Amino acid sequence: MRKFIPLAIILCAVVLFAIACQQSADTSTAAASADSIKFNGYASQVKWGEHLVTVGGCHDCHTPKKFGPGGMEPDMTLALSGHPTAAPIPDVDRMEMAKKGLSVTNDLTVWVGPWGVSFASNLTPDSTGIGAWKEEQFIYAIRNGVYKGLPGSRPLLPPMPWQTVRMMTDDELKAMFAYLQTVPAIKNVVPAAELNAPPAK
Repeated sequence: MRKFIPLAIILCAVVLFAIACQQSADTSTAAASADSIKFNGYASQVKWGEHLVTVGGCHDCHTPKKFGPGGMEPDMTLALSGHPTAAPIPDVDRMEMAKKGLSVTNDLTVWVGPWGVSFASNLTPDSTGIGAWKEEQFIYAIRNGVYKGLPGSRPLLPPMPWQTVRMMTDDELKAMFAYLQTVPAIKNVVPAAELNAPPAK
């Protein structure tokens, strides 16, 4: 009978190990499920942020365009880097634009209108973009519509739809910022906005 005791002990150890592994797997699955709920169904905060940046249309203005098989399309080698430093602004009569409407470059990174000229910002984590920004600065910029999230700075200019984006939750804005900190950093100094004088009363 004694000959079977070691075998029984081994079998018990195997069973206990299998139970422990199953419990560990269940815990990992539960944790992953909790994260998925926390990040609105996405595996991580960054993945959720990528989704929000994409469907939110950030590439529409902040990524220069190029001609492709389907016409104008985002140049993803310059993703979210804003208006290219050396690219010209539209050669238009700005006084006429102030009266009649707006003009925009073919890469959609410069907009001329009654307010003046606005250039799409560099949103990459380079020092010329938002590399030195803090999360709370990003949220403040969107919530209050102010340049670089600095209190007392000039307003964010058209076509930036901050009045709509500001309706996002803190968690959504945090996810967007987290994603923007992971995209390739592109050195690109965007020109300063050119503001028209307010209309005379």
